[in-house]
Parts: sequence; C-alpha cells; structure tokens
Amino acid sequence: KMATPVYTPFVFLLLLFQSRVWGFPVRQTPQESPTCGYKSCHATKPGMLNVHLVPHTHDDVGWLKTVDQYFYGDRNDIQHAGVQYILDSVVDQLLKNPDRRFIYVETAFFYRWWKQQTDDMQNTVKQLVNEGKAREGDEATTHYSAVIDQMTMGLRFLNDTFGHCGRPRVAWHIDPFGHAREHASMFAQARVIRAHSNLNPAPSPPGILPNGYNPPEGFCWDQSCDDPPIRDDPDLEDYNVDDVVTRFLSIAHALVYKTNHIIMTMGSDFQYENANLWYKNLDKLIRYVNQNQSNGSGVNVLYSTPSCYLQELHRANLTWPLKGDDFFPYADSDHDFWTGYFTSRPALKRYERISNSYLQCSVLWLVEKAVAVAQHHDAVSGTEKQHVANDYARRLANGWAHCQVLVSNTLSSLSGSSAPRVYCEHLNVSVCPLTETSKKFSVNVYNPLARPVSWPVRLPVNGTAYSISDANGKAVDSQVVPVSQATAAVRRGRGYAVNELLFQVQAPPLGYSTYSVSLLQNGPPSPHFVTLRDFLSSLLCVCFPRYNASDGNNSESIQMSGAYIFRPNTSTPFIISKTAKTETLQNSVVQEVRQWFSPWVSQVVRLYTDSRALELEWTVGPVPIGDDLGKEVISRLDSSINSSGVFYTDSNGREVLQRRKDYRPTWNLRQSEPIAGNYYPINSRAYIKDDKDQLTVVTDRSQGGGSIQDGSLEIMLHRRLLYDDVRGVGEPLNETSDIYPEGLVVRGRLLLSLSPPATAADTHRPLAQEVVLQPLITFTDGELHPSTRLEFSGLQAVLPPAVHMLTVSQWDQDSVLLRLEHQYQASESKEPSQPVTVNLQKLFSTLDVLGVSEMNLSANQWKDEMTRLDWKAESGEKHLPKRGGDPSVWEVNLKPMEIRTFLLRVRQR
Repeated sequence: KMATPVYTPFVFLLLLFQSRVWGFPVRQTPQESPTCGYKSCHATKPGMLNVHLVPHTHDDVGWLKTVDQYFYGDRNDIQHAGVQYILDSVVDQLLKNPDRRFIYVETAFFYRWWKQQTDDMQNTVKQLVNEGKAREGDEATTHYSAVIDQMTMGLRFLNDTFGHCGRPRVAWHIDPFGHAREHASMFAQARVIRAHSNLNPAPSPPGILPNGYNPPEGFCWDQSCDDPPIRDDPDLEDYNVDDVVTRFLSIAHALVYKTNHIIMTMGSDFQYENANLWYKNLDKLIRYVNQNQSNGSGVNVLYSTPSCYLQELHRANLTWPLKGDDFFPYADSDHDFWTGYFTSRPALKRYERISNSYLQCSVLWLVEKAVAVAQHHDAVSGTEKQHVANDYARRLANGWAHCQVLVSNTLSSLSGSSAPRVYCEHLNVSVCPLTETSKKFSVNVYNPLARPVSWPVRLPVNGTAYSISDANGKAVDSQVVPVSQATAAVRRGRGYAVNELLFQVQAPPLGYSTYSVSLLQNGPPSPHFVTLRDFLSSLLCVCFPRYNASDGNNSESIQMSGAYIFRPNTSTPFIISKTAKTETLQNSVVQEVRQWFSPWVSQVVRLYTDSRALELEWTVGPVPIGDDLGKEVISRLDSSINSSGVFYTDSNGREVLQRRKDYRPTWNLRQSEPIAGNYYPINSRAYIKDDKDQLTVVTDRSQGGGSIQDGSLEIMLHRRLLYDDVRGVGEPLNETSDIYPEGLVVRGRLLLSLSPPATAADTHRPLAQEVVLQPLITFTDGELHPSTRLEFSGLQAVLPPAVHMLTVSQWDQDSVLLRLEHQYQASESKEPSQPVTVNLQKLFSTLDVLGVSEMNLSANQWKDEMTRLDWKAESGEKHLPKRGGDPSVWEVNLKPMEIRTFLLRVRQR
C-alpha cells in the first residue's frame, strides 16, 4: 500500500468530480497478541535493582554517506556502515533466542530492506515484531506540518505491515541536538511516550543514560569496538567473568535513578552488522550477573525495550516533574553550544521548506518520501557532508519533478484546458523563460490554505507595460520595474530579463485563480524614485553585521565554529558597512529601497500597497575568506522597543515560547558564551515587545537567532567556515556549487510586522502560515480557450480565522484524511483564541460527507480505541490531553492549539 501514491489538495479536488460513491474502510479492531506490546516484556524482580539492557543501532539516514551508500554498505572508505547487513544479522540472531530484544527506529531503511525480502522472510519478521518503531528526526529545524506527515507515512507503513503489534508506544529520539516542546506535544497526540526525556507537556519520566546512547564503558561488543569479549571457560588463563560482573555491578550501582529500574543502551552508530558478537556476549552478561543473586546480589539484568522500561516506571506510581519549556540551546561543554546548525546550509533549509509546501499541494509518494528523509537530524539540520547535502537536494528535486506532472494533469482536468503547464523554479532570482519571451500568457495561482490569500507576484519580463485581468475579466493594477543589479549578478547567465512585472493576486481557499497577461509596450522602464515611508527611520535600523568564527586559537577554549557549533571569536559583531549604496522607487504596487552594503551583501526593502508586513529580501555571498577567517552573517533589527532582555520564538512553527537572555527556566545558568549561548531555533517567527509595540519577524526557513541587546533581534542568515568543529562530520562548512564555485550565494526573505501586542498574533500567525504554505504558481503560454474554468474553490465557505486545514488527502481508494487545527494559543488573541466549531457537512463545495471517524494525530489508531499511560505530576494532578466535546458527530469543536484528525466517507453532489 505504501507504494501507492497518496495525494492531497490537487488530486483531492480532481476526485470531487468523480461520479462514484466512495467506500469507507472496514473498521477492524485486532486483539492484542499475548506476545507483543507490553505483554512481551520480561518479568522484573521487586526489591532488586532491575537493569534493562536495550540492544539498538543508530543508523543515520544520511550523514557522512548518502542514504543509498549507508544502506548498501558502499563507500566504506568514508565510514564502515551497511544497514542491510545489520537488519539481516539482527533478524538471524533474534530467531536463535526468544529472550532477545531489539529496538529499531529508522523506518526509511527498514522499508527499503523489507521490500527486498522474500515472503518467507517477511512472515518470519512479522512473528518477531514485539515492539513499535518510529523514524528519528531533527527537533530544532523542522516544521510541525512536515513532522506530522513524516510520522503518518512511517506509522502507516508499520500498521499496514504489522498491524497492532507494529504500533509504537514510545518515541525513541536519542540523537537530536536538543529537544523541542512541540515535538513532545505531537508525540503525546500521536499516543506515544517520549523515551528518556522529561519534556512532555504531560509528565513523562526523566532519564539520564549512563553513556549517551552508547554502551557503558568497557561493554561494547561490536566489530567496531575494542572491548574484550566475555571469556567464560574457567580452564583458560584469560577467564574474565568475575572481572566483567564486578565492573558491571559497579556501574549499575553508581547510577542513581528514581526507581529500582535503570536502563543501559547496548549499541551505537551502525552497530550489529555482526549481531552475533553483541548477543553472544549479552547472553553471557545476563546469565553471569543474575547467577550472583544466589550469593546475595540485588541486581537483576534483563533484555528490554524502551516501552518495557517505561512500563516499569509507570508501575512505580510515582510523581514526575512537569517541564513546560524545551531543551535549547544544547551544549556539551562551557564553550560548545550547538546553535550553529540552526542556520547551517541555509539554501538546503529553504529547499526543504519549499518542498514541504509542494507536498501539501500534492502528496506524491516520491515527494513525501524525499521530504520525510529530509527531516532527519543530519539533513535539514545541515550537519552532513557536502556530497550528502547534494544528495538530499537531488531527492527533493526528483520528487518535485514527478509532482509537476501530477499537478499539471489535475489543473488540466479542473480547468478544462490541456495547454501545457510551465513551472518557473527560479522566480526568486527573476528567471522564467516563458514570461521573459511571451507576449501573452496566463498565471495560475493555487492556494493550499483554507482561507483566501493575497500574494505579490514578481515576474521577469522584457517589456515595459502589460495588461493583466483576473478570472472575472477585471483589470489588475500592475507595474514594471528594472531588475536590480544584485539580481542580475546572482543569476549568473540563467536569465536575461531586464525588468520585473509586479501585481497582486487573490486566490480562493483550497483552490486556484487564473490571471491573463498581455504585453502592451517594449522599451526601458522609468521608475519614479522617491523616499520610502518612514517606517525604517522612525522605528527600526536594519544592518548586516557579521561574527568572525573562532578558529580555536584562544585561551578559554580550543573549540572552533563549525556545522554544529556557533562560536564567534568576539562578542562584538563587525559591521560590514556603516553606509549603503541606495536606490529608491515607488509606484502604485510597491515602495522599494535597494541597498548594497558590500559586493557580497545586499538587501531590498519592500512595502507592497495594503500589505500587513515589510519585506526584507536579503542576498548574501560569496562570503569572502581571503583573510582566513570564517564568517557568520546576521541581519540585526534594532528598535526602540523596551524588551527587557526577553524575546519570543516559535517551537517548530506552532506554539511560542518566551526566551530570556542569560536565563533558563528550570536551572541556574552560568553563561560562558554570551552570543552563542543566547541563540535559539527560529522555525517561522520571533518577536520582541513592550507595552506599546510588538516587532515580529517571520522567516522563510529555519534559522538561528537571538535578542542580544534590548530592543534588538538578530537572525543568522549565512555561515561560511574554515574549520571542522570536531563533532563527527569531518569537514568545514564551506559551501560552493557549480554556479558559485567561489562560494555559495543565498537569498531569502524576512517579513516584519509592527502591531500592538494585543493584536499582533492576528497578523504574524497568518503571515507565517502563508510563507510556509505559499501559493503554487504555474504558467501557460498563449491565450486560454474561452471555455477554460479560471477559478475554483474546494470549500463551501472560508473557515474561521482560527482554523487551519492542515491535511486533506486521499487516504486510500475509499477514504479521505482530514486534519483540522486550531492555530492560536489560549489568550493569544481576543477572538481567534476562543474555541471554534466547524461543521463537516458544510465544509466542501462539491462533496457530501456521509461518515466520519476520528483518529489520533498520526492516523494509525482510532481515537476511541486509544490508551496511554497516565503520569502524575509532582503537583499530584494527572495530566491527560484535553479533548473537545462535539455537539454532534458533524460538529467538530477545536480548542486552542488542538489538532484533530478524521477519516471521512464522501460522495459527489
């Protein structure tokens, strides 16, 4: 089933016109097997110290090698790793001893391996499955919509393949570089428990592993390890059982946990390629340690899994701390803050975000898989080798190429026009061959949001005047301006337009609108140069400082700045230029200031007519390194706001968390890095405020940033570094490309809004949503046929401002998956923060909803069949997820920050 394409809005709209009645999936409730889930856990011994040994492997879905190279075991000169052999070996060893256990989480690899197995082997593995799995991703630089899609895809595969016994009960995230609050919330709504973290908004047990996710020192028995095996023949001189048992008991007694249960991870990166080495020694370890119980030892060792360990903590019936913030920034030493990867590889971060937007328009299997893999903690994070980053980008591009075919076919069916569709993927640098040459063309704007949007369009052209009409034949105001010098330089010969055509488009909810464009006049444009509105001068100063990166040559620490770690060599940034060459123009569509701070840093400040936000389009690169210094370039926004050392950032694009300079909510901080130690991930927005004003910055990708000075926000834009930071990637973050061999050039946008704090959320939440799920623009050459349908909406009416249609997709042949979310936090806004109700029968414009069943967030379990361990907070309260009460089956009530997931049965009207 997973090989069958699963489509959202575009194909969903196409399906509205089908004449058949869709079926509804048969509701099946398989009984839990007595050998899977919690019932598969080995018995523990009350009154003893129970040591849970968790055999596992951590298999990066790309890092030092590409996904393919890791799976097949290619390029072992880079790193010895072959995932297919790991899975082969583990399955073989599990069959030899029913007591053995294993936890595996990289579903991307497992899916590949599974497809290559015979029916007999697949049946064998199904018999072995006694614990769920979930793919491990990054928590700092991912967007919640992409994370939910990733979870849904992986968990659906497990459901389809293994049924109830393949359903996860824990989220095994052992190698993200910090934990996010929003991830904890999503795991809770998916009805899994985060293992080894006390991050859940509902209490979850804290856990500190004895040696990261590695085995205890001296107990690694992989072929990549040097620790001696257990030699248990007493006739041999090197018999070492007594020594092994003594050392193990010493380690176990040194671990102070809240209960009489402790956990030890037995495995590490790409281990178990020869699983016999591990299991043979673990079998002996368990046997000989437990034999000591007859001599009075109070230690009991057993094979276990994360869910079995957590079950024992739950049985202890204790109270647990409740943590409301997150675990950022992460540091592994006083001067080693892992805050650089919030920005590393900004071009890839933007490509991932755009691809996720495409995914919401058309969930095609290849796009879905590529975007899911990109969520890996060494993918979108930017902490992989350069050739691996190139491979991620290639996968995204390949997925989108297939997606274009699907979108074109769907638009043709909806519009009744078979005219070829053209995609211009480099509009951000004014490149589009069709608009540069055609005298007459149409622009189709698809809006994936469930509310209408207004969006500025900038098209590269060579004419000076154009006539534009909307879907109703009404004339649309447009202007032509010259292409900036910075844009002409960054194109590097990929386009030759001298002008840009500007106009505003309107697109209906979950639908499209078509605009017709005709050339009226050729010749050079004559923009009217004026002074921009005094927004900038009265409130805000925008500048481009840079931090020089540490090369490790100082008295405090030898730590260098690298792909993971941000460490400037001074707390004072260098101003690239105190002045800027400036061009200013104004017309009926836009006011625009073009600024050049240096040959490699420029900016365009735009204010569109009736816009809610000021746009800052930045272009940085190639970053010069002739002075042998790595550089970290930021955009700093200095305002008159009295922020008192406090600023706010989003968590994975949803909830907003308060940050305070040199402060952590749950422990006393001794700040050792005043810049890097105050940087946080910004996935979609950040803001500062006082009683009067709130300045919000919306980003177009995940970036790092902070508020180092009161009234100031700084966003890191680009990093080019000359040293490896010694965290494993083994190369400096020094990006080049075929187009930019002297250093990568990156372009992006920041949107700024200034509002009273009480109403600011009404602006920045819709803005952030529009940037993440931006309209999809396609083109057709020539004049459209008169019978072409120029506009369509898949909804009966606009949804309330608080409601976002997060997912609408064909689930299988007989059902549609729908996710509705309340996108406001409680008390964030006067009206939108109130609970809201949506009637499912009044939702779609051409469909009747005949039946509905609610599911959990990841759509792998019916809501009314969900069970979850209840944890007591130290306050004594039980924390269960709050659910909305429905007046009827058709009325969906959404509370602030709530996401609800449904399977619908529908038919065409």
